[in-house]
Amino acid sequence: MKITGAELFVKALKEEKVDTLFAYPGGQVIDIFHALYGTKEIEIILPRHEQGLIHAADGYARSTGKVGVCLVTSGPGATNLVTGIATANYDSVPLVCFTGQVPRELMGKDAFQEVDIVSVTESICKYAVTVQDRESLADTIKKAFHIARTGKPGVVVVDLPKDIQKMYGSDDYPMEIIPENGETETISQCSIEYDMKRQIKKALEQLNGARRPVFLIGGGVFVAHACQEMTELAERTGIPVVTTIMGRGVISTRNKLYLGNIGIHGSYAANYAVSNCDVLIAIGTRFNDRITGKAGTFAPDAVVIHIDIDASCISRNIAADIPIVSDAKTAMKALLENAKLLHISEWVEEVNILKKKFPITMKNNGLTPQKIIASINDMFPDAVIATDVGQNQLWATQFLELDEHKKLLTSGGLGTMGYGFPAAIGAKIANPKRDVLVISGDGGMQMNIQEMATAVVYELPIIVCVLNNGYLGNVRQWQEMFYERKYASTCMRYRRSCPVFCSSPGEVCPEYTPDFVKLAKSYGARGVRITNVEEIEAAFCYAKRNRKTPTVLEFIIDRESNVMPIVPPGNALSDMILEDGKF
Repeated sequence: MKITGAELFVKALKEEKVDTLFAYPGGQVIDIFHALYGTKEIEIILPRHEQGLIHAADGYARSTGKVGVCLVTSGPGATNLVTGIATANYDSVPLVCFTGQVPRELMGKDAFQEVDIVSVTESICKYAVTVQDRESLADTIKKAFHIARTGKPGVVVVDLPKDIQKMYGSDDYPMEIIPENGETETISQCSIEYDMKRQIKKALEQLNGARRPVFLIGGGVFVAHACQEMTELAERTGIPVVTTIMGRGVISTRNKLYLGNIGIHGSYAANYAVSNCDVLIAIGTRFNDRITGKAGTFAPDAVVIHIDIDASCISRNIAADIPIVSDAKTAMKALLENAKLLHISEWVEEVNILKKKFPITMKNNGLTPQKIIASINDMFPDAVIATDVGQNQLWATQFLELDEHKKLLTSGGLGTMGYGFPAAIGAKIANPKRDVLVISGDGGMQMNIQEMATAVVYELPIIVCVLNNGYLGNVRQWQEMFYERKYASTCMRYRRSCPVFCSSPGEVCPEYTPDFVKLAKSYGARGVRITNVEEIEAAFCYAKRNRKTPTVLEFIIDRESNVMPIVPPGNALSDMILEDGKF
């Protein structure tokens, strides 16, 4: 049977079990939208901006483990996806992004809304391709989904010229991918498996002789769906666990072996443990500079065992003594076959004493992010929580209690402001029966505030927590601590009539713009402003009762609250400034 390319596109989505498509129409995809019209199996979500669209697809994918799917038009529609593509790809989120393109005969001729999106995105995604003929359309779409979800997941961009969408051809859609070099691939895989077993044996030998071992767990363990294996491995061996912010929650934050996050805003115990360990077992992490501090001083006396599915990540930033190229779940299962309880009670006691002696806490009185997040911990045991980026993210990853019942969505590798709210929209669409919350700053909230309309029209009762300090807080903190309190372009209450030099908030500061409560109500959502601790619980109860629209809870926090502890830029993890300002 002959059908159009647009009709084949719809058939392909159905074959790939896509139930939700985040899409924004335009001239170069109008044929696809026409083919989608009335389709019952696929819900089309129309966000208010393409960047909000891809972050929503990202939140959908992270919260379900499924592939998120986007559809936008050419030119600005496609380029508006760029930040979201990089965000998702950095964090190994499986997305397939379809972009419209001008007809093939107009490509390269500066046609209206023509952009070579493949060239734009190929360095920030896993695979990008323009479909060159109608006959290859089905195989290309099948390949896109396969690449996005297998190995190290990532983003695939498929560019669809308009003439191919209109062209008739076969309605066949392949059931499976046939490797281009199947025999070579099989031999290569056998070699990798053999090498992994040999390296696992070396790793176990090092562990069995260790006196101060530590597990360092990154987001790759989540990607591999290996939380259960990780918890079992930690408890079987008795080895303390630290995490990156992307790995927080792999093992319950209440587990007695968990020491906290590592890095420039990590816990004292976690940074101490890594700085003084003799064997470091890192799983599913890239060792970026936010967790290592000064790379030359990172885990200086440790034998480093690095497990990652991406061979290019190993030894890129921190040299691995025992590299293991493997999916995290596979490697941990292999370790569990012969892992045993280690005699390291003195080491475990030492780091746990430090955990109790130097807890992460906010000592200032009044309404603090710690108290707000403590209420979230108490009142939302089975929630999906999305954060934006900045101080709000860092406080959330310090104070949120996470386990197998509670999921955290956050932009780790790229650190994208404006991510949190649309990601929560995607998560709520995917998880309609679960509570979904956003923790955002006032700056990040404004970057995709237009998606409030999306949340309202799709009747999504998301609870939006805006921690409003009137600053771009993370940059302001650095300006305070390392740039002589020169708050350059970080005050969100600034007016042109303000003094040129102003490095301290005061009562004479102008009113904040916008009024988040009024803005929420103008969209048809609800809004509440909270100014003291006694109002926190009632505000969350009010939000929980609202089951038809978002509720914006604006928390007015101290304008110069800081995220502590902190490792100054260029320093070793051992050079931490604590809450009291001391190293």
